[in-house]
Amino acid sequence: MNLTQQKKLGFGCMRLPLLNSKDQKSINYEQVNNMVDAFIENGFTYFDTAYMYHDFISENVVRDCLVKRYPRESFTIATKLPTMFLKEQDDLERIFNEQLEKVGVDYFDYYLLHNLGVDNYAKAEKFDAFNFIQEKQKQGKIKHIGFSYHDSAVLLDEILTKHPEIEFVQLQINYIDWDNQSIQSGKCYNVAQKHGKKIIVMEPLKGGSLANVPAKVSNLFKSSNSNLSIASWGIRFAASLNNVIMVLSGMSSFDQMMDNMSYMKNFQALNQEEDRVISKAVKMINESIAIQCTACRYCVDGCPKNIAIPEYFSLYNTVKQKTVSVFDIEKVYYDNYTKTNGKASDCIKCGKCEKSCPQHIEIVNWLNEVSVTFE
Repeated sequence: MNLTQQKKLGFGCMRLPLLNSKDQKSINYEQVNNMVDAFIENGFTYFDTAYMYHDFISENVVRDCLVKRYPRESFTIATKLPTMFLKEQDDLERIFNEQLEKVGVDYFDYYLLHNLGVDNYAKAEKFDAFNFIQEKQKQGKIKHIGFSYHDSAVLLDEILTKHPEIEFVQLQINYIDWDNQSIQSGKCYNVAQKHGKKIIVMEPLKGGSLANVPAKVSNLFKSSNSNLSIASWGIRFAASLNNVIMVLSGMSSFDQMMDNMSYMKNFQALNQEEDRVISKAVKMINESIAIQCTACRYCVDGCPKNIAIPEYFSLYNTVKQKTVSVFDIEKVYYDNYTKTNGKASDCIKCGKCEKSCPQHIEIVNWLNEVSVTFE
């Protein structure tokens, strides 16, 4: 199935519903099955997973809830080669074959080099990963090749110039990051446009933060159109851009998915008035969000003190968005987390988290602020 022939909403399998919020492997399979059924019944076909999502079992979930239950031609699957885990040449073949087995398919519709940035791009070049995926494409084991990306527009231009064989890029694009000088959503989009590449959008809601905006922003959206959800503005913003052929949404609940499908089944691009509303919303949100964290959890892996960084940042942002300086409930949550995780003050400033952060957040400095706030 050709990507451009599909409805623009993709089922992201990074934040699936859980039975236990503290256990990424505690997938609620019954709910995922129901969500997959509804998704396909409404004409949507694109499923996005990756090697390490949900503590390395997301690909298995896709096999059990989708591949085993539907004809292969009725859906498309995208997964990713974890460049961050490459240590020797044989890893490429070993991991790729493992992924085919985990997902339970003979080929992938879309296969990406995962999370290219300065370090991972260097690894991809060192192990000739671009040529590897081209060979798999020639063998019929991959239909379309691309990569996901979290870095500067300058490096993106360099990669696409050197590798014109790439068919599409997966970029973090949302209305709050569009002009952000660290994320560079708009600049990266323009580079992809310059190279004539198709674009898949990830994080259109910035880890859910754009579905839970401050009250004044919510009121702005509702006054513009009371029938649309807050989340719809973020997803429609991304889907309205030229050459964007798929927008991924992390499907964390059945209700979220039903809402997404309600306005993406017969997608209508933003009009000029809606563009103006979003511009106002961006200004309001930038005034209220302290830490631009998407809760991707890349920072948590390898933390020597097991600090629950995304959770602490979320609590901190909630406190800072309040109009009254009271945060009793957030302090309770923080204290609960510290019983099984390191405190923010336990940070030894090793910098591992900052090197792996796609958002380029100054995590060490913000952990100090979290510590001051809650400890």
